[in-house]
Amino acid sequence: MSAAAEEVAPATGPRVLGFWMSTALVVGNIIGVGIFTMPAALAPYGLNAIVGWLVNVVGCLLLALSFAALARAFPRDDGPASYITRAFGKGPAFIVMWCYWVSIWVANAGIAIGLVGYAGFFVPALTGTAGLPVMTAMAIIWLLVVICLLGTRTAAWVQMLTTLLKLVPQFAVILLGAWLLATNPALFSAHVPPNPLSWREVSSVSSLALFAMLGIECAMVPAARVRDPERNIPRATLVGTLLTASIYIGISVVPIFLIPQQELAASTAPYADLFARILGGRYGAAIAAFVIVSALGVLNGWTLLAGEVVQCMGRHGGLPAGLSRENLRGAPARALVLTGVLTSIALLLNYTDSVAKVFTLLTVVATAATLPLYFGSALALIALRRRGELPRARSWVPGLAALAAVAYCAWASIGIGREPLLWMLVLGGAGIPIYLWSQFTQRREAALGSEA
Repeated sequence: MSAAAEEVAPATGPRVLGFWMSTALVVGNIIGVGIFTMPAALAPYGLNAIVGWLVNVVGCLLLALSFAALARAFPRDDGPASYITRAFGKGPAFIVMWCYWVSIWVANAGIAIGLVGYAGFFVPALTGTAGLPVMTAMAIIWLLVVICLLGTRTAAWVQMLTTLLKLVPQFAVILLGAWLLATNPALFSAHVPPNPLSWREVSSVSSLALFAMLGIECAMVPAARVRDPERNIPRATLVGTLLTASIYIGISVVPIFLIPQQELAASTAPYADLFARILGGRYGAAIAAFVIVSALGVLNGWTLLAGEVVQCMGRHGGLPAGLSRENLRGAPARALVLTGVLTSIALLLNYTDSVAKVFTLLTVVATAATLPLYFGSALALIALRRRGELPRARSWVPGLAALAAVAYCAWASIGIGREPLLWMLVLGGAGIPIYLWSQFTQRREAALGSEA
């Protein structure tokens, strides 16, 4: 092993995530609360929503191919932190991972807010009693921290169970659409949206859809935990991305054709309205239950990832090494607790505003803060190929995919808006003095050690 490889190789630890658990991490972290309202958000764009989704799927597959190529080339590396360190050095790698970590705990605060809102459907006091919503959201956050403290394998089993449950309403929508297409195809031509093709609208849809697809990297980030990473990370990344993209397109297309555009845009529960329109009856309770399960699964998966990211930054010297220590169950306890504390602070600082406004702001900021990871990984693949440091570089496909992925990320970032991007710059910049202090401390300790 070369000196560069030794520098970025992860510490030896338990590899407990196989193909199915890694795939569940990808699918479970992508499918969250937002998908249950996505048809209403996309309704104003008409058929441009379908075009935007297709563009987004292509972009995400390009990113997935880039992630897969890096995982195959460096199967013993510590995920994107190691890949970016190889290409650009420790400083850029730390900033990328710092932004990614910020995106996780900011998004978790928003998801917890949305979860409590849906739980109020069953327990109205949750949203009607002063102080109770924030206390409930806080309790949920720390419950999932405790689950992750029980070990990666325990959290992964919870992820698999919640992922299977949250797929039920998605497949139900797709089956309903297929049944109607076979038995009464005229329904699909009764409410065709009149919007002409507009690349401006397609760009806006792609930005919304990119948030919905955040998580395609979730098999790559905890690379040190994955068994047979050379095979399982690429397979889980590609299978999870394709499966989720297929589900998302299916459940977005069906309501667009079956519900009038203005009615769909005004809907607060598109799935429930769809089933009530076609089959009759009330489906609000069932949809709310599935949203709660979905939100719990997403919070579990992202909490697990947050612990891994902090532990990784501790291993690479950007944060105190003590954050990389594991408890008796092999979980990064200090990293998980720190993430829980910061998520709680984000929750407390924002819960004074309206739920919808806070949820929207936090999730868009989380999307902007994830983009550096996507940019950094794709650019690392390009740089390593150009320098001849990427093993098995006989194929031109990964390099071309990475170039196209960079272009896609740049295009998608334009549609996010200036305010979220500015928030990303501020939050990302906050990591710079922390990294500089960490490097100064390490150099001082090394100097003292050499003098002794």
